[in-house]
Amino acid sequence: MASHTDARLDAIAVPASTPRPRPSRAWRAALLPLLLPALALCAWQLAASQGWMAPQILPAPEQVWASFVELLENGDIAANFAVSLHRIGMGFLLGAALGLATGIALGVSNTARDYLDPLLRALFAIPSIGWIPILILVFGIAETLKILIIAKAVFVPIVIHTAQGIRDIPKTHLETARVLRLRPWTRFIRVIAPASLGPVFSGVRLGLGHAFIALIVVEMLAATEGIGYMMVWGRKQFQTDIVIVGMIVVGLAGFALDRALLAIEQILNRKVPPHG
Repeated sequence: MASHTDARLDAIAVPASTPRPRPSRAWRAALLPLLLPALALCAWQLAASQGWMAPQILPAPEQVWASFVELLENGDIAANFAVSLHRIGMGFLLGAALGLATGIALGVSNTARDYLDPLLRALFAIPSIGWIPILILVFGIAETLKILIIAKAVFVPIVIHTAQGIRDIPKTHLETARVLRLRPWTRFIRVIAPASLGPVFSGVRLGLGHAFIALIVVEMLAATEGIGYMMVWGRKQFQTDIVIVGMIVVGLAGFALDRALLAIEQILNRKVPPHG
């Protein structure tokens, strides 16, 4: 009976055959994303060399690179980045855990949706930055403030994508699981989780982007260390090169973490065939 059930469940899955890209297309796919940054760098260099803007406002790329090397050698980037990475890690884990749990509850339970959806929609309308004044009164500018702001920013997209992904599962899958009289946990593991994997990871990746935005905002407003604070310090000293260095560090870190999440999603998609 168990093997027959597994066979019926496996019949739901439709293995996706991914054609191997041609070498020319692979090179094109690798180089095209670099085209726009290269053009922006050339325009930046041209504007700086022609003096279209004051160096205090738009420093030349070589000046930014020199500042980057200096901050890297004296340890400022490493120290501030470590602080920011800890904050974003803690906030992201907290927000993702709560977001997944809430999104699953809203997706599988009509009762939970009736009770929680109106309240959550009202909370979602308040931007993360709007919570900073009241949280400062409660927690001061301690680490709890930063982690909660980041967690709230992560929480929103993960809840929305997870709940919507579960609600969009074809009814035939759920009916098949019901006919087979699967236990709730088995139904979740074998049907709901694989079928909603794509939307859930879309929410997680979007939540990561929101986490970086919240991190920089809260560090600019209520911190004495971190990449965001380093950027504010550079602005106060009229050293725009330090501000740009901070922007580059945040952008590269966000890109690397997003690629890591994408790689994890692709590995899971290979192990768990998508449902259709």
